Amino acid sequence: MNQSHIDALNGEFGIPNRVQVLSGNGGLPKIRVTAPSAAAEIYLHGAQLTSWQPANAAEVLFLSEHSHWQDGRAIRGGIPVCFPWFRSKIDEPAAPAHGVVRTKEWQLDSVQIDGESVAVICSTENDESTHRWWPHAFRLTHKLSIGKSLRLELHVTNTGQSSFRFEEALHTYFRVSQAESVSIRGLDQVAFLDNFDGNRRKIQSGDLILTGKTDNAYIDVAGPAELSDPTWHRSIRTEKVNSATTVVWNPWQEGANSLGDLGNDEWRQFACVEASNILDSAITLAPGQEHRMQALISIVAENG
Repeated sequence: MNQSHIDALNGEFGIPNRVQVLSGNGGLPKIRVTAPSAAAEIYLHGAQLTSWQPANAAEVLFLSEHSHWQDGRAIRGGIPVCFPWFRSKIDEPAAPAHGVVRTKEWQLDSVQIDGESVAVICSTENDESTHRWWPHAFRLTHKLSIGKSLRLELHVTNTGQSSFRFEEALHTYFRVSQAESVSIRGLDQVAFLDNFDGNRRKIQSGDLILTGKTDNAYIDVAGPAELSDPTWHRSIRTEKVNSATTVVWNPWQEGANSLGDLGNDEWRQFACVEASNILDSAITLAPGQEHRMQALISIVAENG
């Protein structure tokens, strides 16, 4: 991306002391938000939020120091947008993991000031790069409302002439003090499919405590999940709308070793808790239909 294009975006969308479009890592366009209630950074590469720090609070999102910052490569950390499949494409293992939009440059549509918050809206649609792996016509809009809480809204429209079925996820990497010391509340007695055990169906008993590599898809769950980090005296609460599955993931040491964009011990620094619709909860859209999924993320202080 050349600097003149970034300067043009900043000229159109920049707001003094609030929003700036500038050259980020690898020269990729980055939107820096500095609102009274929070600071954030969003890359147009994947419409990916890479930093969210509420006022008077610590950074909430994990970002790998070994992440790639280039066209065609995913950013490791933050909140990637997964669409229209999650994990690997079942019928085409060579296809990019987690779909066709997280390594794509999105368009910046608008920036809006809402009191002490800032809303950034990005969009993308099908083109030759997506048709290579998925034949359907679509439009995605991602609205990121940056404030004391973080509200994400992913809007999918079928712009083609035939129905399609898709998976989606807001693949949120939460920064934690130590993965081994956190727990996740809100999933007790919920059924899940364990991807590290052949997607066997199991039932969660009590809070989820990470003790090894974890890739669980909790199904038919609409309620919130809360990631408790007693060392840092905070919980991160994820509420969701139109999301039937919640994914919890950490690769642990053995999985991290196979990821070239993750440092040896960086797996300890995050836990993923994701609003999603995957597997049997995938969404079917007829021509002209729309679907919206929302995630609302907030910080809860814990005593201690």
